[in-house]
Amino acid sequence: MTPDRAPSSDQTLPEAIPAQGTDRPSSDVVEWLRRLVGFPTVSRDSNLALIEHVKDYLAARGIACHVLPNEEGNKANLWARIGPDRPGGVALSGHTDVVPVEGQDWDSDPFTLEERNGALVGRGTADMKGFLACCLALVPRMQEAPLARPIDLCFSYDEEVGCRGVDGLIEYIATLENKPGLCLVGEPTGMDVVTGHKGKLAVECVVKGSIAHSSLAPRAANAVQTAARLVARIADMADAVERDGPFDPRYDVEHTTIHVGQLQGGQALNIVPDHCSFVFEFRHLPLDDPFAKLDELKAYGRELEAAMQKKAPEASVTWTQLFSFPGLDMDEDAEAVTFMKGLAATNSTRRVAYGTEGGKFQQHAGIPTVICGPGHIDQAHKANEFAALSQLAEMEQLLGRLVERLCKDA
Repeated sequence: MTPDRAPSSDQTLPEAIPAQGTDRPSSDVVEWLRRLVGFPTVSRDSNLALIEHVKDYLAARGIACHVLPNEEGNKANLWARIGPDRPGGVALSGHTDVVPVEGQDWDSDPFTLEERNGALVGRGTADMKGFLACCLALVPRMQEAPLARPIDLCFSYDEEVGCRGVDGLIEYIATLENKPGLCLVGEPTGMDVVTGHKGKLAVECVVKGSIAHSSLAPRAANAVQTAARLVARIADMADAVERDGPFDPRYDVEHTTIHVGQLQGGQALNIVPDHCSFVFEFRHLPLDDPFAKLDELKAYGRELEAAMQKKAPEASVTWTQLFSFPGLDMDEDAEAVTFMKGLAATNSTRRVAYGTEGGKFQQHAGIPTVICGPGHIDQAHKANEFAALSQLAEMEQLLGRLVERLCKDA
């Protein structure tokens, strides 16, 4: 889950969550979650140990899988198919990386699973190793079932830093002769069926001017003031979309948002600054084009750059795209949505502001995609992150119904 805000560091566990009978997942789910949480797969670090553990488990059961490493060789995606090599199966997608724990006040070791008050506590329990644990616990049942259509396991890396890692996995899926007909991304939705989320474009702008004593300010190109003009233009853009739209009332913030998150520049008050940088984002509705707005901003930047170069020929305004991922936008009447609502035993859907890999599966791989998973977004990224046992049980039951459906559907 790629959030739109940094959550607070404190987390309050529920006083009690019933966890008896069908409200409790199988011991296999709990054991798998214990193993997965034990791998400290913070995005800045490697996930290879976790991937190798899963690969060895699948290989021991005779399931061939493909490990797809990144260029540096320190991280990898994993893909495996269970059942017949036929089109129209279901891909179960989840990321293996988690956010850091530094600066958070945990009551226990974040990478050691603990059960408390009807919940399982540990980094990644909600976001989103709880879902992965349910998938892996169901592997024997998937193997034993007479599946008419396959189930694909799609485990990725670097989702928490811009949904970057899944690209290699999607490229691999594009080479398959028989592609999935549906992708289920198990991000924490409280087991609600989510059919849409916003996309994101993150950009850094660097302004270079010329340095001078502040008493000679008119003779120099002030990088901070030029950056400030660009930031002001971004604020104007943000006001315009808030006022004029487009709008989608299915989101809690029903329009695209534009936001400057960091700005750095200058050395001292009596020095004209020759360097300033800032980072900003477009968190956009799926059908809104952030690149058109970025082009408009760049055009204004060229005007400011030309003005600076009259005083300092070396002055420049440069732009670097940090990352982007598309929004997810599923038709509420789509077959994939109806299928998922049946599995989840619900008639309702909703849309979320945070980002996932779902938009890339839909937009880049052409696979209808729905998001549904155990845990709640408010429980993710915080100290004492947890997933309720009842939510994990519900996910396990949903996957069991999925296996049954894929046995019946030719």
